[in-house]
Amino acid sequence: MKRKLLSTCVLVLVFVFLSCSTWKKLNYAEKGAVVGGGTGVAVGNTLSPGIGGTVVGGAAGAVGGGLIGHQIDKDKK
Repeated sequence: MKRKLLSTCVLVLVFVFLSCSTWKKLNYAEKGAVVGGGTGVAVGNTLSPGIGGTVVGGAAGAVGGGLIGHQIDKDKK
């Protein structure tokens, strides 16, 4: 189980580092969704281990981060 979790974390980090070239092109809503989703996955899996907690945490984090980023985008205009 720990090996599977470690390999998943490494895979996620690889995707994050590969996507850094497009990070500057994203608006705050998109950045918020990415950061919120990643954080939500980690928190959801910690609080409720298994696929259910991970999915719910990721979805909630992505929506929350996207909403916060969208508000920042509106304030900057």
